[in-house]
Amino acid sequence: MTANYPFTHEDAGRVFSWAEVSRVHRVRIGIYQSRGRLVSLLTDLGKINPCYPDHHAGDENTIIYTGNGRRGDQKLDAQNRALLDAVDTGHEVPLFCKLGVNRWQFMGYWLVAEGKYVFDEERRRMIWRFTLRRSDVNTLPAV
Repeated sequence: MTANYPFTHEDAGRVFSWAEVSRVHRVRIGIYQSRGRLVSLLTDLGKINPCYPDHHAGDENTIIYTGNGRRGDQKLDAQNRALLDAVDTGHEVPLFCKLGVNRWQFMGYWLVAEGKYVFDEERRRMIWRFTLRRSDVNTLPAV
C-alpha cells in the first residue's frame, strides 16, 4: 500500500529535510490523518519532546507510540481515532523520526498493531498508547 507515497522501503534510514517530509506529512503535529484515515506519523523517540515518550519496545521493529494531546488526559480526537481505526484496517504508514532542526530520518513503513487507553504514572494522566510494528521487516540502524 505504499504506491501513493514518494518514499520507498529502500529509503528507510535516509535523512530528509522538513520540505521533503511535508510532501507526505502536511501538518506539524505527530499524527497526520485525512478524512479519518491515518496518513503518516512523526516521532522523536522521546529524545526532544518528553511529553511524548515514544520508545522502542524490546527490538527495533516495535515502537510504543504516544497518542495526540500534550496536556491533561488525552481524548479520542480525530488523530487518536485514526490510529485506533488503523489497527483494524491494517494499512501501513510512513514514520519519520526527528533528529534535529530540519533533519528527519525516514523509519520505513509501520502498522498500528494495538491501541490502549492507559494511565501514565510518570505524567499522571490518561494517554493513548499505540504499538507500532515495522511492516518492512528490514532492520534499520538504531536512532
